[in-house]
Amino acid sequence: MKTLKKRFRGLYWRQLFVTAGMVMLTLLLLGASFFSLSYNYARSQKSEELGEKAQMVAQIAAGYLRTGQEDDLRQLATFAATVSEVDFLICDTEGHVGLSTDPAMEGLVVTVPEEMTREVLENQISAHRSDLGGFYEAKRFVVGVPIYTDDGDEPAGIAFAVSTSESLDSMWQGFIGLFFMTAFVVLMISFMASSVTAMRQVQPIREMAQATRRYAEGDFDVRMRDYGRDDEVGELAASFNNMAETLQQTERQRREFIANISHELKTPMTTIAGYTDGILDGTIPPENERQYLQIISDESRRLSRLVRRMLDVSQLQAMDPLRNGSRFDICESMRRVLISLEKKITDRQLDVDADIPDEPILVLGDKDLITQVIYNLLDNAAKFATPGTKLYLGVTPLDGKARVTVRNLGETISPEELPLLFERFHKSDKSRSEDKDGVGLGLYIVKTILEQHKEKINVTSENGVTTFSFSLAME
Repeated sequence: MKTLKKRFRGLYWRQLFVTAGMVMLTLLLLGASFFSLSYNYARSQKSEELGEKAQMVAQIAAGYLRTGQEDDLRQLATFAATVSEVDFLICDTEGHVGLSTDPAMEGLVVTVPEEMTREVLENQISAHRSDLGGFYEAKRFVVGVPIYTDDGDEPAGIAFAVSTSESLDSMWQGFIGLFFMTAFVVLMISFMASSVTAMRQVQPIREMAQATRRYAEGDFDVRMRDYGRDDEVGELAASFNNMAETLQQTERQRREFIANISHELKTPMTTIAGYTDGILDGTIPPENERQYLQIISDESRRLSRLVRRMLDVSQLQAMDPLRNGSRFDICESMRRVLISLEKKITDRQLDVDADIPDEPILVLGDKDLITQVIYNLLDNAAKFATPGTKLYLGVTPLDGKARVTVRNLGETISPEELPLLFERFHKSDKSRSEDKDGVGLGLYIVKTILEQHKEKINVTSENGVTTFSFSLAME
């Protein structure tokens, strides 16, 4: 019962019932309006027609009443009634019927209701549907007009024309039958059209609801059809597919992140646990304990740096460095990075070609974060540069932006690996063999910081020359 009730509360049935209700209400209003207009028009036409016939009989009766030839008046009135299919009554001013063409009134005393005679005398005409005080079984159209003679201004009597309403009733019955038949056909057509329209609107929503349940279960391979539509439903389906692509990519990145971090954490933890157990169980000789304790210390620090870098990335992704609109001198930040890396560059026997203007270049962004970007890039360049070569660090104003470039000379990075340089925990084979301190997050942090500044970083590597460059908006 609840399932059935819930189904009828659905969007499909709601739209179907609303459409059908509107159609039925429209048909009822149109039918009532047309019925009222047609009834009033038909009654007016019938009253006018009977009024003309009653007026004709009243004129004839006026002449015969002056001469007193009642028999001739009866014959003429009967002939007129036969030709026009209307019965005529000639009454005195008090409503007593003196002459009638209706055979049913022969030998009977019939009196027209007082309100009808009074209306004729006051308004010169009376039009009603009446049974003449119960004489007729069904009401008939009765129209009366006064009869005037030449003897005075007062009416000498009243002439009534009486007609059955069978023709009008037949017309109304035919109209009602035609109305209900037309209403039924229109209602069925509206039901079918509304059903098809509602189904076309509801079906994509049902499929999307089913797809969201699949997404909740972790299946992001479901895609929506475009339904061949360019309306809001088609746009919603396209947006839904874009959302699914994003979710699938996010899930893939999440799995890769978990796999990478599991690998990166497992290596130092395994080393620490292994050497610690070796010292505790005596496998490692006492004279070598200091050496292995140093390894444990180095791995512990590397593990600490890895965790700290991961926290840094999380914080960076939640920051908005452009919100406060702060500006700083990019040249000063570059000089500070050179000073901080001077020892490392010297130890690697590298020279530096610094193309940094003396005049300040103000850029929009977070000073500390951009300094971190330059530091990571220059540190990475020094790490992979061939000893005895030259590093390049420069900045150039271009089209309202300051373009920073870091370049080194070393091994050429393959085109396939270039897009991977900025992925989390990615390290080249050479880095894994020569740099055990790296955690593979330096360039990823660079990309994250620049994305928060609404900028991108570019990298090229040809003939051993690897160049990193990015831009910042100037004030």
